[in-house]
Amino acid sequence: MEVKKLYYRIGEVAEMFNVNTSTIRYWESEFDVLRPRKSTKGNRLFTERDMRYLQIIYQLVKVKGYTIQGAKDAMKTKFDKLEENATLMRTLTHTREFLVDLDQQLAEKQKNM
Repeated sequence: MEVKKLYYRIGEVAEMFNVNTSTIRYWESEFDVLRPRKSTKGNRLFTERDMRYLQIIYQLVKVKGYTIQGAKDAMKTKFDKLEENATLMRTLTHTREFLVDLDQQLAEKQKNM
């Protein structure tokens, strides 16, 4: 069973989306919906809510090639559909990761028989 984290550090977030931490900081400055908490040391701590918004931003900017302004406009006019698609993408990604892990476990068991 997967345990969800309450907070993700910026390095983890950047790795999940395969972008630089500077890209995440830039998106934070451009998109008002991104409001990560800050630790006492000033480190950004992203919540699941932030992760959902980042998934939408990533899909618009990196996958579909929207400009930052185009992504902002799309989020204002089509947010519900974008959020639904982002949730579906995350579910599919988690399902794929689970199946790959399961396949590896089964292969390991067969090898040990």
